[in-house]
Amino acid sequence: MKMNPASKKQGIELRSGTTVRGKWHQNKYTIGRKLGAGAIGTVYLCEHNGKPAALKISEKGTSMTVEVNVLKSLKKVQGNHLGPSLLDVDDWMNPRGEVYSFYVMEYLNGETLPHFIKANDKDWLGVFMIQLLEDLDRLHQSGWIFGDLKPENLIILSPPPRIRWVDVGGTTKTGRAIKEYTEFYDRGYWGMGTRRAEPSYDLFAFVMVFLNIYYPNRFIKNGEPSEKLLFKKIDQVKDLYPYRTVLKKAVKGTYASSANMKRELITVLNVTKKRQNYHRTKKFPKTKLQLAEPGGIGILAVLYYLLSLLF
Repeated sequence: MKMNPASKKQGIELRSGTTVRGKWHQNKYTIGRKLGAGAIGTVYLCEHNGKPAALKISEKGTSMTVEVNVLKSLKKVQGNHLGPSLLDVDDWMNPRGEVYSFYVMEYLNGETLPHFIKANDKDWLGVFMIQLLEDLDRLHQSGWIFGDLKPENLIILSPPPRIRWVDVGGTTKTGRAIKEYTEFYDRGYWGMGTRRAEPSYDLFAFVMVFLNIYYPNRFIKNGEPSEKLLFKKIDQVKDLYPYRTVLKKAVKGTYASSANMKRELITVLNVTKKRQNYHRTKKFPKTKLQLAEPGGIGILAVLYYLLSLLF
């Protein structure tokens, strides 16, 4: 992960069992295990009044204020599926007299996107793509760009399976320079565009998120043109074949909005389902619906997707 402009990555190490008491609200949080660390701060699993939560702490008060404002903005977005709920914002003075800013979020406990896809059917790919594009569209319409979009910042909650965001630390106001990014998902690293915060920046990272499922060790520039390399990587993944045209257009920065990309993806998904149903009907002409057969899980996936829109 990198900051833009250059900034040191710092983390605050807290021992398990440490009590963090807010200076202003006096709420007490018992620190558990570390959940992650980034350029802005460190996130810990904690306990408050017997319930789990996620606490992010940093010495960068200004940056933390920006993140808190992002979470507050996301709470106002229709649907409220975007980020975790904000529970508390305060300062903490450690025994040495050093003051840190922290905020507390709901703890989202689920599966990672790569793990869910590998453990379930490939038909969930299209469902999660549409869910993520819907969420990105809501975010973009509210004037923000996710920025540091990557699998580590996504989680799948069930039931029904729903993609959620767990860290909005890289979120940047539209039009500004992306403040936090990870090279593999950054179009600037690949020479495929600028680091200006705009929808197409997130849509490039969107493609890299789904490529990372099949290239867990990632891959690097090898001297050949980036567009040619990325197109080849997409073509080499059988599960991504139905979506390859849409994904390639996102890599090139063709889409001006997440909504445009979502519409084309829905069309692709509908065509794919019709083709699957046609071949299944030819193979099993006497059976109207066989959920146990290949492609049946796709019907369940679509049903779960429709249900998720109600929550």
